[in-house]
Amino acid sequence: MVGKAAGNWRFKDKVLNDLVEVVTLNINSVSYSRAVSSLMTLSHFIREECDLTGTKIGCDRGECGCCSVLVDGKPILACLVLAKFVQDAEITTIEGISVDGQLTPIQESMVENGAIQCGFCTPSMVLNATHLLNTHKAPSKNQIKKCVSGTICRCTGYTKIEKAIEKVVEGRE
Repeated sequence: MVGKAAGNWRFKDKVLNDLVEVVTLNINSVSYSRAVSSLMTLSHFIREECDLTGTKIGCDRGECGCCSVLVDGKPILACLVLAKFVQDAEITTIEGISVDGQLTPIQESMVENGAIQCGFCTPSMVLNATHLLNTHKAPSKNQIKKCVSGTICRCTGYTKIEKAIEKVVEGRE
């Protein structure tokens, strides 16, 4: 549904008219239907319309990786995707990966291995690691490094995050 103008956006010195549409998203197995800007990104929809603040907004242009969520099980940068384009997908945020309120093995391992410091990158790291562990029974060190390299972490230097993922893999063997 397209409705009245919601405002104007500037892009390279051009003014874009912004319309309101009803967007329905399935996030963490809950349906959210909201009338929002047709230009609203998935990251802003998740945080502002659903009050799920685990998804972080760092750079808001796809450079830091802190806005990662799983869309149909695959990690994407939510700041680069318009909310209206993922209406038929299953979206998982950090709030949706626990089972019955229990931490997942990667969350437990990150806590046990000191891989969480300020916590800003943690949701993205956990979701990316979840995808890696769901798609590779025993990922190599290079696959683990690649997994964490898409998210900027200013605190840990990645070593403890990589170790936490390796510990989950060791526990599977």
